[in-house]
Amino acid sequence: MDQDIDQDSPARQLHWDIFCWVIDNFGDLGVAWRLACNLAKKGQLVRLWADDLSALDWMAPQGAPGVEVRAWTAPIDLTGITPGDVLIETFGCDIDAEFIAAYAKKISAAGQPCRWINLEYLSAEAYAARCHGLPSPVMSGPGRGLTKHFYYPGLTADTGGLLREPDLMARQAKFDRQAWLTGQSVPWQGERLVSLFCYEPAGLGELLDTLAKDAQPARILVTYGRASAAIHAEVMRKTAHQPGWNSQGLLSFFYLPQLSQLDYDHLLWASDVNFVRGEDSLVRALWAGKPLVWQIYPQHDDAHAHKLAAFLDWLQAPDALRAFHQRWNGLNPIAARPSDAPFAPVDWQVCSTQAKARLLQQEDLTRQLLSFIAKIH
Repeated sequence: MDQDIDQDSPARQLHWDIFCWVIDNFGDLGVAWRLACNLAKKGQLVRLWADDLSALDWMAPQGAPGVEVRAWTAPIDLTGITPGDVLIETFGCDIDAEFIAAYAKKISAAGQPCRWINLEYLSAEAYAARCHGLPSPVMSGPGRGLTKHFYYPGLTADTGGLLREPDLMARQAKFDRQAWLTGQSVPWQGERLVSLFCYEPAGLGELLDTLAKDAQPARILVTYGRASAAIHAEVMRKTAHQPGWNSQGLLSFFYLPQLSQLDYDHLLWASDVNFVRGEDSLVRALWAGKPLVWQIYPQHDDAHAHKLAAFLDWLQAPDALRAFHQRWNGLNPIAARPSDAPFAPVDWQVCSTQAKARLLQQEDLTRQLLSFIAKIH
């Protein structure tokens, strides 16, 4: 077997089919790929199905031993395919009826248990713990009579945990910040480094003003895509309406290329403050242990406001960090005026350090999932 396989894996080898609809190819596919890789490192055989695999060209250009990638076409192409032992529906996607029918036939003929998991989005809200592991009988269609189980990632011991590679902390401890920055051609001269992975945050203009006026020089390391476009647009707007907004040149920018998942982790480790979005980058920022600001994916019914509040409660965020999050996400802006939401990463570091320590006391998601699957009969 591959030398990178985790010899302490708690489960026998099974064949997994992981399905992912790509809504945000940085996040949804990123989580699915990390899960597939972590399972493979624990000796599992994994087949990842996604309707848009293009992001893997830069996200994981080397692939991974033990992980087979399949295009999830419509209709699905099952030529030469036998369903595996475990089905994973990520984030509420629906597996094709043809595949479910083939899976039901296979496990019935082999006398195998139904191992069908609905992997949900990460949330710190109370319902995640209440619903984690609950069965969901299938009442119709080719899967009628089978049972799915809900699996909720989470931040507390009564949920499914977070994705974390066994060697993550060891790699982080050996990380050479200067060498990585030099390799990326970042002209770092000791200034504060701020990583920016975002959509189009409401508080972006205020962040730029704050950093431009701060006595400590800062450089924003801007990720490829929407963050880069958002910075370009905001800088152009400021230059047109406030020509002297960065007159002392204390704030500078460096635009990064598309980064692999490994190098995105390195970006988070190299930075002093991390602005992240969605789910995958939030989890990686938590493992980085640096001050972080989360732009949560907006929902039309404002459910994201409650989700953000629950996360900040779990984080034990100080008042200034809570207010900054409100402003950054465009939530309750009157109550979160800039004067009430200082950019204070030194004060925010304590809660980030403590949060990482709490999470390291829990088993990671992959190990918990393997144990959960082993208990299904």
